[in-house]
Amino acid sequence: MDHYETINTMLVDLFNHIMDIEQKSLITEEFSDISNNDMHIIEAIGIGEPRNMSSVARTLSVTVGTLTIAINNLVKKGYVERNRSTKDRRVVFIRLSDRGRKAYEHHQAFHKEMIDAVMDQLSEEELDILVLTLKKLERYFIQR
Repeated sequence: MDHYETINTMLVDLFNHIMDIEQKSLITEEFSDISNNDMHIIEAIGIGEPRNMSSVARTLSVTVGTLTIAINNLVKKGYVERNRSTKDRRVVFIRLSDRGRKAYEHHQAFHKEMIDAVMDQLSEEELDILVLTLKKLERYFIQR
């Protein structure tokens, strides 16, 4: 197999494996009522200060309308709280509820476990090369 085929196969397989592992790891009995997509919205909201809908939509590269539909469901399920700005009623702030913060922490633990497992397998030199390579891949995908 030439480099093109190897890289193509590996990128596709890596993406699929990560999504599959993430689905199995993240959506536990405690969080069985949300999807991977919901979990990524929870991650984008984060545990810091409340964020407005527009900034979260930008983070996720979706429209505010698309985000609104997902947020409505997450509010109903108790993961997200929504409040209007007292200064400008048109602005809606969202933040994670206690349940949402638990889901966020669960997601972060998955990422830490995944990264730790990769890092444990590589030397410092290999890690440097991996980081450089991933930065180049990221730059390509950002420009698309």
